[in-house]
Amino acid sequence: MVNLQAEVQIINKLGLHARPAAMLVKTTNKFKSEILIKKNDMEVNAKSILGVMMLAAEFGSLLKLSISGEDAEEALRAVLELFARKFDEDQEESA
Repeated sequence: MVNLQAEVQIINKLGLHARPAAMLVKTTNKFKSEILIKKNDMEVNAKSILGVMMLAAEFGSLLKLSISGEDAEEALRAVLELFARKFDEDQEESA
């Protein structure tokens, strides 16, 4: 089993509000690996919309990802890509 960890910063202006949280949960549920996200002292299952929303991760928040399982590398790539794309929010602002 592969165990990976990474840190990611919220760079989209509105933070991890309902729509990006739903995108994150939809993405993480495609994988078999356990995917946890930690902000400060709160750690939640990234496959749970309620858990992700409870983080109240605003712009600039630093999150720690812990992913373990057979498809952990693929899952980490997919999650990091979402954050890097700012959950596609910049494209909507310019439209």
